[in-house]
Amino acid sequence: MKLDIIYAPVITEKSSEHAGRDVYVFKVDKKANKTQIKIAIEEAFGVKVKSINTLITKPKDKRVGKHTGQTKTYKKAFVTLVDGQSIEM
Repeated sequence: MKLDIIYAPVITEKSSEHAGRDVYVFKVDKKANKTQIKIAIEEAFGVKVKSINTLITKPKDKRVGKHTGQTKTYKKAFVTLVDGQSIEM
């Protein structure tokens, strides 16, 4: 199913600054490619996608008491929309 590709929007201060330029950030499936992400975004929100940039986050070292570990990695998609379109979060 195409809509299983999009997990959640990434809502941070930095991603909010991108939203003013018609760029939205989503957490997506690691195995999904840009074409699959584009189709899923267009179907889910009814918008036209101009371009997509993706990255896989690096794990960060975290420590709780004497135990150490790493955060989980995930794939982020920066979705640029065609001029005049927006996604309501």
